[in-house]
Amino acid sequence: MYIFDGRITLEDRKLLEAFLNGFDYKTSGLSYTSLFMWREINMFSWEQIGDYLCITGTDNLDPVMGNPFMFPPLTRTGAYEPAALRRTVLEAKARFEAKGKPFSMMLVPFHMIEILSGAMPGGFVFEADRANFDYVYDTRELIELSGRAYHAKKNHLNYFHSHYEYEYGKMTPDMTEDAMAFIHRFNERKDLQDPHERELLELEARAMRDVFLNLDTVGFLSGAIRIGGKIEAISIGGRLGTKTVTVHVEKANTEYRGLYQAINNEFCKAMAANVKRINREEDMGIPGLRKAKLSYNPVKLVEKYTVLFK
Repeated sequence: MYIFDGRITLEDRKLLEAFLNGFDYKTSGLSYTSLFMWREINMFSWEQIGDYLCITGTDNLDPVMGNPFMFPPLTRTGAYEPAALRRTVLEAKARFEAKGKPFSMMLVPFHMIEILSGAMPGGFVFEADRANFDYVYDTRELIELSGRAYHAKKNHLNYFHSHYEYEYGKMTPDMTEDAMAFIHRFNERKDLQDPHERELLELEARAMRDVFLNLDTVGFLSGAIRIGGKIEAISIGGRLGTKTVTVHVEKANTEYRGLYQAINNEFCKAMAANVKRINREEDMGIPGLRKAKLSYNPVKLVEKYTVLFK
């Protein structure tokens, strides 16, 4: 369900980025590239209420299409004024209730808890959302893979380098059809029985085509590995502040041992000159994904919270 009338469009990019970059939110979802990529799947909508920009979405990982939520209100000045923030939150809550939906804020970074508490002392309950904590890594460590902690990763990467000839390069819109052929091959290997999961996979494929066609106009950062002339791995990311890049999508053909390590390594090398940290987003509470993200030794987790009225 869309709560507000505004949509995530190319025409509104400048306005949206003014608020998204107006404060150091640190969370992967609060970037224009992330919002654009998932705008239809998550039904993102926005409106400026008072001094702050409010963005809402729907968690479509819930098979019954769960209730909409709101990100924390965004400021374009780097500061929050308690009374003004209170008015914005109460007005947003009224908009939810007018549509028959309960109000909640999700994906709220830990360092905003004090700000929200100051706007409404004693009015909120804050619940840690571990499944949505972001994993943040040191770029140089992901490139070098030095030391015992990275021994297995380095072995896989070395195997790939010694057994396969490949080309790595930045993606361009004219590669869209080749990239979509890779996406379809990748998806065909999945054995999904749940109709909702299959629907989400189809929605994701549509989103990826949109991404490939708009790589430059949206500001995506990208890379692909070709083996035998065919795309066999991709990485799509975006800027998060001045020293961090978020990896939104990473896919590789597992028939090539070490290819996941290779696409990660090559993407990081391409970013290394200007990027200190790589944010590889959340694990969604999936045990295997959590194990994989922890295996790359994050330097920190960006804590996110769900915020409810008492």
